[in-house]
Amino acid sequence: MPIGLRYAARSDVGLVRSDNQDSGYAGPHLLVVADGMGGHAGGDIASSTVITELVEIDHDSLAAGEASTQLSRALARANREIARIAEERSELTGMGTTTTALMRARNKLILAHIGDSRAYLLRDEVFTQITTDHSFVQTLIDEGRITEDEASTHPQRSVVTRVLTGDEDDEPDVGAREARIGDRYLLCSDGLSGFVARDTIEEQLSAGLSPAETADNLIALALKAGAPDNVTVIVADVVNSSGPTPPSTQPQVVGAAAQRSSATRAVPTTPAAKAAALTRETEDDERPELAEEGRSSRTGRWLRRLAALGVVALILGAGGYGAWAWTQQQYYIGDSEGRVTIYRGIPSDLGPISLSSPVDQTDVLLSDLPDFYRTSVEETVTVDSERDAQKKVDDLRVAAKRCATLRSTGEPCGR
Repeated sequence: MPIGLRYAARSDVGLVRSDNQDSGYAGPHLLVVADGMGGHAGGDIASSTVITELVEIDHDSLAAGEASTQLSRALARANREIARIAEERSELTGMGTTTTALMRARNKLILAHIGDSRAYLLRDEVFTQITTDHSFVQTLIDEGRITEDEASTHPQRSVVTRVLTGDEDDEPDVGAREARIGDRYLLCSDGLSGFVARDTIEEQLSAGLSPAETADNLIALALKAGAPDNVTVIVADVVNSSGPTPPSTQPQVVGAAAQRSSATRAVPTTPAAKAAALTRETEDDERPELAEEGRSSRTGRWLRRLAALGVVALILGAGGYGAWAWTQQQYYIGDSEGRVTIYRGIPSDLGPISLSSPVDQTDVLLSDLPDFYRTSVEETVTVDSERDAQKKVDDLRVAAKRCATLRSTGEPCGR
């Protein structure tokens, strides 16, 4: 019996970030979620690059072996393209992306996976995760050092061990599985799986709603759970292609790849070609990044404190003026009268002498922020320049507005 896919793709920037580094694609024969990383413009370029390469293989009449080969080759091309872009633009060094893809080959599905985005399957009311995270905490689970429950709150749960970075050793896991009518698949970035409980995801997939309604509900649940990261989901049902519920035919592109689709390689003539006409543009579109998003935030705070102590020592010594001048070239974000405020200097005092002064008391109220980010601002967020501070305030303003919207409907913002 011929089969097809009925699908829906959705993506949201999350409660904090002002841009989306996730990319997603859902087509008649191909489903892909890619979660970019690397800071600045790197994440969205990396994830968009994967989508650009993979949509070109979204076509029918492939046997399982041929589809597996084409999918592997397309991922290898994407990885080489990531390497080329990073080599040309040194500021993008270190960018990368997770990739989880399902390619239909007649009545088979080829699964390719690298990173900590996930694929789930609901079959005959049994819900299973069909990918294994390439992450630090998954390694600890495999070694029996922590449980899955402990992994969900582990401080290093976001550390991935394998992604596409342009290195020739970056190879996804590739395998094949049978597709059955009635199966429901979910592909998602960790913006969903990291914030919405597994049983809640299962409940939504089992509710009997359409792929579009289910995808919308999952995004909403992630936002209600306080997800600060981008959230991307694809829900797809395996259907009888000649049955009463026809398969989808129009590709859907979401996230960073959709935002970069204005420039094209060639004039598209088919639905797949239209989606494949995604840009390879790499304009310098810097992504604001909160200091607390990095892995080394605690280290940064300690270094800042040590630097402050060093400055105090210098001021007490012969190099007083030079040290004072150095402090006035530093910036940080903190609290002033309950508002997010940009400061010049360092968050320390030398007896009666303050080593910082407010530059801009913004309109962003700390009370409007999710708890985690309110605490981060209260503890101060270090930035490299006043311009960077303004960008980070923009991120916080987005988070505050989203929280206000949720609270106005009676929904909690954050956990």
